[in-house]
Amino acid sequence: MAIQKRFIAGAICPRCAEMDRIRAWEQHGVRYRDCVSCDFFEQLPIEDEAPPELETRVNREREEPHRDDLQTVKILDPRA
Repeated sequence: MAIQKRFIAGAICPRCAEMDRIRAWEQHGVRYRDCVSCDFFEQLPIEDEAPPELETRVNREREEPHRDDLQTVKILDPRA
């Protein structure tokens, strides 16, 4: 079975600095990357556990507002 190698859009080669020349594929639990313009080659083990998600304002747990800081506002009619 042929291994499908995919180009990584927008990726820049760390060796020759060419854009859109990096391709990636996985084989036997190892992730590979190489450059078609130079001799750059890299292999990384595929980790079973995903790295923890970075905390952002979107996924951060919201704190409840302080209820004792609430004030009642009375809207006055300017015609009265």
